Amino acid sequence: MPTSAGAAQCCRYCQQFFLPSLYCPQQAACSHPNCQRRRRGEYHRQKLRTDSEYRQICRDSRRKWQVAHPLYQQQYRQTHPGSAERNRQAQRLRDQKRRLRGLEKNNLAFDLKRSAAEVWLTAPGIENLEKNNLAFAKLLIFQAVSANPPPLPAS
Repeated sequence: MPTSAGAAQCCRYCQQFFLPSLYCPQQAACSHPNCQRRRRGEYHRQKLRTDSEYRQICRDSRRKWQVAHPLYQQQYRQTHPGSAERNRQAQRLRDQKRRLRGLEKNNLAFDLKRSAAEVWLTAPGIENLEKNNLAFAKLLIFQAVSANPPPLPAS
């Protein structure tokens, strides 16, 4: 393969210098497999965004493959239980974030009577609720324990 007599270029993915191909002097990625994989993926995502015909072809191709392999997902989950569990955990986290996003900057407030009790709102992901007047919470009420317990009745 002929090499370019031009100047070396910096790969946009790994930042290493390389000599571009003589046949493609505007080459922006080196020939390393990871850089080429990233380049192809970036091209594919850009093409999906801008080309409706390409997007339809990809959609049809996926559907055709799914029809030809109807049990693939079920078999994959059975043979990869760790992956299935990670997916469940990630979905729970996505669901929780979606619920919390609905609470941000919520200005709905109820007229509550004053109480001597203190209420502490604690939950994972609560840091995004600083401008929120309405929050769903589990309320646990604990009776104070005195230092001197009352004497037990005599029997």
